[in-house]
Amino acid sequence: MATKVLRCPTCRTLITEKSDDFPFCSDRCRRIDLGKWASGDYKITSPILDPDLLEDLEREQQRKYEN
Repeated sequence: MATKVLRCPTCRTLITEKSDDFPFCSDRCRRIDLGKWASGDYKITSPILDPDLLEDLEREQQRKYEN
């Protein structure tokens, strides 16, 4: 079975899946990535499909424009 070789998402160094820090090359790169999530640099965006939540968001937007 072949070992996968990928790039560290932080510094782009080649890394194998057998590494202790996989998918990162080091604990330092893992912490940098975590810091970006914690500070809001990274975000997951997806459409809102809940009709009740959509209505609440629309009401909130209307209130902002009225004031």
